[in-house]
Amino acid sequence: MIHWAHPQLPLALLLLIPLAGILYALHRRRQHQLATLINPTLWPTLHPTRSPRRTLLKQSLRLLALALLLLAAARPQWGYEWEPVRQRSLNILVALDTSNSMLAADLKPNRLQQAKWGIRDLLNQLNGDRIGLIAFAGDAFLQCPPTSDYAAFRMMLDDIYAGIVPIGGTDLYQALDCALTSFDQAQETQADNVIILISDGESHTGDPLTLLDPLTAANIRIFSIGVGTQQGELIQTPEGFIKNNQGEIVQTRLNETQLQTLARKTGGFYIRSAPGDFGLERIYQDGLANLQRQENEERLSRIYTERYPLFLATALLLLLTETLIRPARKEPTS
Repeated sequence: MIHWAHPQLPLALLLLIPLAGILYALHRRRQHQLATLINPTLWPTLHPTRSPRRTLLKQSLRLLALALLLLAAARPQWGYEWEPVRQRSLNILVALDTSNSMLAADLKPNRLQQAKWGIRDLLNQLNGDRIGLIAFAGDAFLQCPPTSDYAAFRMMLDDIYAGIVPIGGTDLYQALDCALTSFDQAQETQADNVIILISDGESHTGDPLTLLDPLTAANIRIFSIGVGTQQGELIQTPEGFIKNNQGEIVQTRLNETQLQTLARKTGGFYIRSAPGDFGLERIYQDGLANLQRQENEERLSRIYTERYPLFLATALLLLLTETLIRPARKEPTS
């Protein structure tokens, strides 16, 4: 069975079908135009070297070579060997704000959805690192324990929505306390422990700064991302705009102070998210990539054998053959 490293590329072969049809239609059109000018019975006399079959053959070889190049780019693989692999991992907990203020649309379509997209993109950069998820608002709970099963993590992430935590508000203290507890209960490793704190920073209860001592004692770094704008935005829900107890429409603004302090004091850094650049890629490249990882137990990994050189060599051979075919027959000798 063929395994494809880039399984979406072979689908591009479907585009060659209309391309072949267009080329053939153009060929027939040229034949028709020539027939309207010159009687086809006179073609052998006026142009004895002309060969429509050679033209079609050259075009067919080009199309076939293009198809093989597309298949080579998809990196076909069959056959495999078992090789010992030792992965190195980091322990990451993403604390995601799920309060109603994350429904604000100053980041389209809203802050929470942008955060979820950013987290999914982060998964593509992890290579064996263990990642978990904490949902928090006025309280916090561990949605997904740290795991290297990224498919399971994505399922847990997709289940997150604004209001999943029944207690409203935003309590950064509860989020960090839940992360501390989760790391304490996890198996002790030599890898660094990291919290990625994603919030608009509007902490209504609790003082997260009181947790700085236990966080630094446990050697836990916080990398924080501020979501939203300082200009503020109204919070739209299906029932309308959110109002406070006085009946006034609430406007939520990004509050960076505590997010910056928590990151700075624990050896991490703070990033303000922006449209098109949520910030998690920079956190990985400038922060997580350089941290200490633990070497896990050696395990056997299936390594597929690359077969794209066969397709590439065949495509080049077809192109070489196409260049050697003369578009016209040799001049007949008298």
